[in-house]
Amino acid sequence: MDIKLDPSRDDLPLMANTSHILVKHYVLDLDVDFESQIIEGTIVLFFESGNRFKKWSSSTEVACRSESNEACRFRMPEPCQIPVTSTKTFSSKIGYDDFVICGKGGKDTSGKDGNHGNQEQASGISSSKHCCDTGNHGSEEFLLVLDCCDLSVLKVEEVDVAAAPGIEKFTRSPELRNQIVHDLVALPADRWREQLDCYARCSQAPGCGELLFDSDPWSLQIRKTGAQTATDFPHAIRIRYRTKPQGRSVTWTSDQSGRPCVYTVGSPINNRALFPCQEPPIAMSTWQATVRAAASFVVLMSGENSAKPTQLREGYSSWYYYVTMPMPASTFTIAVGSWTEVKPEICSPNDLAIERSSSPSEADFRYVGFCGHMEYPCRFQNASATTQKIIPHRVFAPVCLKSACQETLLPLIPPCLSAAHSVLGTHPFSRLDILIVPANFSSLGMASPHIVFLSQSTLTGMSQLCGTRLCHEIAHAWFGLAIGARDWTEEWLSEGFATHLEDVFWAKAQQQLAPHEAQEQQELRACLRWHRLQDEVQNSPEEMQVLRPNKEKTGHVSDSGSSVIRHGLNPEKVFMQVHYLKGYFLLRFLAKRLGEDTYFSFLRKFVHTFHGQLILSQDFLQMLLENIPEEKRPELSIGNIFRDWLESSGIPQPLQKERQARAECGLAQQVSAEVAKWVRVNRRPRKRKRKDREVFEKVRHRWCELIVKHKYTKAYRDVERFLQEDQAMGIYLYGELMLSEDPRQQHLAHRCFELSREQMDRSSAEVVAEMLF
Repeated sequence: MDIKLDPSRDDLPLMANTSHILVKHYVLDLDVDFESQIIEGTIVLFFESGNRFKKWSSSTEVACRSESNEACRFRMPEPCQIPVTSTKTFSSKIGYDDFVICGKGGKDTSGKDGNHGNQEQASGISSSKHCCDTGNHGSEEFLLVLDCCDLSVLKVEEVDVAAAPGIEKFTRSPELRNQIVHDLVALPADRWREQLDCYARCSQAPGCGELLFDSDPWSLQIRKTGAQTATDFPHAIRIRYRTKPQGRSVTWTSDQSGRPCVYTVGSPINNRALFPCQEPPIAMSTWQATVRAAASFVVLMSGENSAKPTQLREGYSSWYYYVTMPMPASTFTIAVGSWTEVKPEICSPNDLAIERSSSPSEADFRYVGFCGHMEYPCRFQNASATTQKIIPHRVFAPVCLKSACQETLLPLIPPCLSAAHSVLGTHPFSRLDILIVPANFSSLGMASPHIVFLSQSTLTGMSQLCGTRLCHEIAHAWFGLAIGARDWTEEWLSEGFATHLEDVFWAKAQQQLAPHEAQEQQELRACLRWHRLQDEVQNSPEEMQVLRPNKEKTGHVSDSGSSVIRHGLNPEKVFMQVHYLKGYFLLRFLAKRLGEDTYFSFLRKFVHTFHGQLILSQDFLQMLLENIPEEKRPELSIGNIFRDWLESSGIPQPLQKERQARAECGLAQQVSAEVAKWVRVNRRPRKRKRKDREVFEKVRHRWCELIVKHKYTKAYRDVERFLQEDQAMGIYLYGELMLSEDPRQQHLAHRCFELSREQMDRSSAEVVAEMLF
């Protein structure tokens, strides 16, 4: 099957048919091989279906377009994995909102996909005149569609969960496999340990029949002969697969100490090149994973437990993580490398107390309030968790950055976590790992459940950059993770909130900062963001400046549950900040309209109401407006906010008026005066001293911009080093070098790109290549 997308829009398809069947839990069992750069193993998926997954009416039938009008056939994997070129591939046409899937009969892709046709077995497949579809059409069979890309799927089978030892304790119908899974999924939250144990035992049960499967560039399709509805389809299946070295969900590279590592990079395609999954955010699931690697490697992952290695055969170890809070599969994160744990040189009593605290037991959960989410062991219902200001945390980094982490990062974590708790209340997650990722990481940071990636660039200079970025990623625990966007085109619900909250958290984390100093600091950052937003809207396509591009169709999906993320595959989108900046200014505008105290009191209420759930913009705005006194609501309505802020390109009119009326803040005036002074000083002839280099290290990015702007050739080596060592911040410099139209600067850009391109993530490399060529 091929995906047909508008190449000018670069939309990302979410193919999974989540309206029919939902993954509730994943069990991964993986081996990491650095020599072949492959992750291989199995994933067991546990499903749930319901009344809405029953037979479709015949009016929704979508016919199959098949060459020679023959029956559509799925390929079955052969043990020897030898391609059979005479077997037809599956072909069909499924209608979606913005794209269709269609087949190419007769084309064999078995060598590419790793699923090979079995001509003898294929003869036993039902030869209906219509191919199977994602729903049910009369006598046709149900088709499970999973998001999948850059994977070699080797085998798919139903799991005989009835054969798992001790399963009779969890179900009233031990002979009915789908009923067993239903009863297992429905276990109450206070039995989560038993549930995880049972999932693990079921995942190791034998197979009870191979399933038919096929794949296209964006999905994996699976069916069982005779299963006509989602209810009939096996509710526990095992997929054996392997990743590909060039797969886009993970990057194989070397850390700053020259040691091999692999990690999820926050790819535009999310995790579908790491494991077959349901990508739409509505597919909220839990997971547990066992990962094996050479004993010299540390495995970090999205998990509630602080995993320790279990020694296996000589030279290998195993790591186990689990998550009990349902999350979209896109939030799953893994990093494997020769990381060293960074600890304070002297442990304080507070550090020891934090170290001793661990995941709460079932008895710790005292239901202190109502939660609106699906049932799970929620920290908001745990009396001791609600008062925990600083959650347990660990820091990992390449050995060469250990001292920098001890000096810069470690002291910032407790005050930043405490500040976040003082603003928003209960930490949604029970612990936090922080990893300094390799130099090719294209961002300053990325937050996932229980783990944050930070760029090495945040360790440069004083605590300001590291502290603000850490606060930004901590804020994502609430906005982006615990509360997610139901439609991924509404990125501002994650990034706008995190950008606004980073200033608030950081002001409180700087405990010696006077209130007026904190206010001036925030005003200066607002001034800088205002100029950045102006540059952004002048240099980006208008359609990519809209925070709610789907307008009244926001949150809509096709009948099957599939949808598209507009511009999701556009490499430039990764580096755009409009969702951060316009979202930040909208929230700042609303906070000032309500008053800071009223706004943040409301925000705590909002977090308590919507944690563990997915939202749309109107959910936030409706609750906000309900909490605004009438006298503060003139010209403030959901419709006006949609029109002025979320559904229009360019600078929002209310923001334009505010900035025109606002005088430059005092701190900004001081900065301007200081710049003018240094311009005068730099005109005097003088020798460069070692101290100058130390100053440059603290403001390296801005220093490099000035080098390019003024063609200061003596410092071109600084630019070259920055572009190689700080790729998270250096992408924009390539544009500056090329825009200068100076041959020497353009040659510098080309040389740096050639030195770095093999280590760059794909989106960064594509954007830079477009600038250069």
